[in-house]
Amino acid sequence: MEDQLPPRPHGGIHVRRLTVAQALVRFLAAQYTERDGERHRLIAATWGIFGHGNVAGIGQALIEEDGMPFHQGRNEQAMVHAAVGYARQRNRLSAHAVTTSIGPGATNLVTGAALATVNHLPVLLLPGDTFATRPADPVLQQLQVPGAGDVSVNDCLRPVSRSFDRIVRPEALIPAALEAMRVLADPAATGAVTLALPQDVQAEAYDWPEEFFAERTWRIRRTRPDRAELDAAARAVREAARPLVVAGGGVRHSAAEDALRAFAERAGLPVATTQAGKGVLPHDHPCEVGGLGHTGTATANDLARAADLVIGVGTRYTDFTTASGTLFAPDARFLNLNVTGFDAHKQAAPLPLVADAREGLTALTDALGDAPARPVTWSAAKADWEARVTAAYAVPDEAARPTQAQVLGLLDTLCDTTDILINAAGSLPGDLHKLWRTRSRDQYHVEYGYSCMGYEIPAAIGVLLAAPGRPVWALVGDGTYLMNPTEIVTAVQERLPLKLVLLQNHGYASIGGLSEAVGAERYGTDYRLRAEDGGFTGPPLPVDLGANAASLGMRVLRPRTIRDLREALADARTATDPTCVYIETETADRVSGPPPAQAWWDVPVAEISTRPSAVKAREEYDRHVTARRRHL
Repeated sequence: MEDQLPPRPHGGIHVRRLTVAQALVRFLAAQYTERDGERHRLIAATWGIFGHGNVAGIGQALIEEDGMPFHQGRNEQAMVHAAVGYARQRNRLSAHAVTTSIGPGATNLVTGAALATVNHLPVLLLPGDTFATRPADPVLQQLQVPGAGDVSVNDCLRPVSRSFDRIVRPEALIPAALEAMRVLADPAATGAVTLALPQDVQAEAYDWPEEFFAERTWRIRRTRPDRAELDAAARAVREAARPLVVAGGGVRHSAAEDALRAFAERAGLPVATTQAGKGVLPHDHPCEVGGLGHTGTATANDLARAADLVIGVGTRYTDFTTASGTLFAPDARFLNLNVTGFDAHKQAAPLPLVADAREGLTALTDALGDAPARPVTWSAAKADWEARVTAAYAVPDEAARPTQAQVLGLLDTLCDTTDILINAAGSLPGDLHKLWRTRSRDQYHVEYGYSCMGYEIPAAIGVLLAAPGRPVWALVGDGTYLMNPTEIVTAVQERLPLKLVLLQNHGYASIGGLSEAVGAERYGTDYRLRAEDGGFTGPPLPVDLGANAASLGMRVLRPRTIRDLREALADARTATDPTCVYIETETADRVSGPPPAQAWWDVPVAEISTRPSAVKAREEYDRHVTARRRHL
């Protein structure tokens, strides 16, 4: 950045005169994190869509700051998803900023912010805001709230941000920016951080202390466990007859995979995984027993039902993991290792262990002393499940149209440890959690904390930026694709070899199945023309999503059979340009698909109804809900 004015003495310190936006961008370019001796840029790049609320402020500042790379987005929500994908791939040690205009540009950030905060992934949001000086009210796109003149639409971001501030004076930027970096770099506090920037303040000049722009390193703490908590935890592990480890995303964020492996092998423990934790042990490790909960494996869920000690590591215990509170035995005790006390105490855990996952697991392994490892008793059950996976992947007819499970099976034969699969919503997360044979710690990238349709394509772009040279696959159905395909243009612009597998199944397959299960008869879930009776029961919609992807700049392959699909996937994997494999899948009711749910999920069913399907579904619901329990 070439400054208009050099630093000069002022009141005994050296100052530099810059606008607020210029100062913020320069500050961000000088922020770093450090963990285990490795240093990373904290804010590695900025995403942006410019409008009147940020073009003359942050937009102008980005031109002047050579040290801040810029990516041009097409949708504000998608830009946050791309930033989150990047941060997850970088183990939360590096993040991106996202700048938008005021009004709809700012409110479009809300969904992405919620996803980031739910998943404890860092992203810095820089939405433009209305005038702090109020020269005219209302300005274009301003929401006025009578009786609350300081409210703008950016306040929608407060409940979905881990930190929120509005910079109404230039000098307020210094403490606000430092606090933003602290939260982003704190494993226990991180998520979306919002600095709302009134458009007039962005352009206002101020004399900034030169020290504000000095390089600053935020060291990532590896919190060690309390001695008394550690002793109690080790005693519980030694005494447990049927312990089970539940590994969540915190294991990956902490880079604690080796520590988890050592702990499981030392104590002879089965390890079940959440969606965020899948892959922390490779699928063929003897201690790995598969996904847990509603989308999990029979092996893991049977072990969970029998467990007397549940050792949660880096997990939030969502309803999918706990089968809505029905999975674990009433007398099960919980030992929760988590960097946040809030999550460590879940399930009324009598044995919280508040610590970094790697440090806690290492200390716990050492504390076990000479206690003998338990024998592996689940090998046969795991082999039985693997046989079910193989059956779901099986291809009896090369000339047939593939099922969704067979698509995954073909990918399974193609991928190695370098491939990364990204998914977030629909029926694919369930199939992937049950079936996918994960080969590396970061191969499985399923966002299921917020389960946001439209996450996959932009997140894949973020991952490609974080892990250049690796094959990155975005797996989406037609419903998800229609939610948010626009960042395909960004992949084309950035020359990123995005690999998009687009499954055409003519509707919301996952919710269609759920609708049928709860007595709603798949109403409004199929993509069909409206019929004469007013319902959506006509022929499938005559849409060509492959043509749409091609119009956005992708090379599109159109396999029709399993044989064609195998060739198309191999082609896409080695492609150096954005490539879409567009395939119509066979429905699971006509061809064998993945095993059904292995545990319950609570979706309340109509208590009274004139429809027999709903009455029957309510009877089934009442049977399951009686098994729900609170662990106290």
